[in-house]
Formats: sequence, structure tokens, C-alpha cells
Amino acid sequence: MTLPKFILGDNTDYPNAIFVIHTEFPRFIINLEDDEVEWFEDFDVEDQKELETETENAIKFATEFYDSEVAKYED
Repeated sequence: MTLPKFILGDNTDYPNAIFVIHTEFPRFIINLEDDEVEWFEDFDVEDQKELETETENAIKFATEFYDSEVAKYED
């Protein structure tokens, strides 16, 4: 099965939260309500610098994905 890079998620237990799931490395879920990130990966100390750059980009792209999806619903 091929998964999309980003998936939107919600949960009635968290009515104000909007989750974006990033399915490629580094895999994570971000809650756009408070920008909290939950990682599905374990990272080594030597990966730290690359991780910081990749994380910043991935979160930016996750937010852009959400904005794009919402814009489609508004049209």
C-alpha cells in the first residue's frame, strides 16, 4: 500500500485539536492546536543536527498541507 506523505486526523476526545500525521521519515504526528509533536522514531545523538533541519521542514510542510486541505473545503 502506498500512503500519502501527510494525513489529517481528528478525535472526539480532543475536540479542538487538528492532527497531521507525517508518514515518511522522520515519522511523527503534530497537533496544530499547540504544535506538540509525537515522534515514531528513535534518534541517535549524531542525528541531532540533521533531525533539527528535517523537523523544521517537515513541520512547515505539514502546516502547509493542512492550509491547502482547508482551502479546498472552503472553495
